[in-house]
Amino acid sequence: MGEVTTNEAYLPFRDYRTWYRITGSLESGKLPLVVAHGGPGCTHDYVDSFKDIAALDGRAVIHYDQLGNGNSTRLPEKGPDFWTVGLFLEELDALLFHLGIQQRYAFLGQSWGGMLGAEHAVRRPQGLKALVIANSPANMHTWVLEANRLRQELPKEVQDTLLKHELAGSLTDPEYIAASRVFYDRHVCRVVPWPPEVARTFAIMDEDNTVYRNMNGPTEFHVIGTMKDWTIENRLDRIEAPTLLISGKYDEATPLVVRPYLERVPGCEWVLFENSSHMPHVEERQLCLATVSGFLSRHD
Repeated sequence: MGEVTTNEAYLPFRDYRTWYRITGSLESGKLPLVVAHGGPGCTHDYVDSFKDIAALDGRAVIHYDQLGNGNSTRLPEKGPDFWTVGLFLEELDALLFHLGIQQRYAFLGQSWGGMLGAEHAVRRPQGLKALVIANSPANMHTWVLEANRLRQELPKEVQDTLLKHELAGSLTDPEYIAASRVFYDRHVCRVVPWPPEVARTFAIMDEDNTVYRNMNGPTEFHVIGTMKDWTIENRLDRIEAPTLLISGKYDEATPLVVRPYLERVPGCEWVLFENSSHMPHVEERQLCLATVSGFLSRHD
């Protein structure tokens, strides 16, 4: 394959704008892949590696920063009522129509992005030809139970520090952040130090955590935002698109967390990455991208 081109642009959405980037060509005839980042409130940076699929199999790969994040319009003044699943579903539809791919596309969502993908897929959009759910919960209650179980396996002094600051409400204290990082290094990204694109996402979130704070809460295991009671478990049987589920052996999205997708989405396939936690696309990059590429190629 020759040089893979990239184009960056903005989608007008409501009164705002959504940044997106296309790697490869929409004219290739291959199923284009839309990649949605997690959070809610992360940025495209940490899922950047999926762009390599364009070189692997010639399909266009579209990344975007969801509204409120990264290169898209930031809205720090907006509160919990604004940041809804419906908002992000509407934004996704707007992107598909803007690119003219709404009749034929694949979607990969990582973590919260996979929750968004599942919400999109249960509506049975005609153009969705393949779905990849990467490291995503199907029920936030299960997610929190498992996150707290994993937390109990941390060194006792780390657990004590976390609890002390949660009770005091001092969640921006450097000591709390350092203790949280012990969990993240075990169950979010096991590549130490974090690769630049992963570090970049977290740095941008430190600068503006509006979406994450409103929808999730302060950390991965302290979920007090608007998504805290979210579930899609009882709707998963409505998904018609061929579905691939991926997760890591050390993932905060534990087998119990991802199991509803496997059990309830008709024909769902599951690949578990043995040396990864929450980011197989970073931790076992080549194997993960080859796995996703292979799945998509079967549905071109």
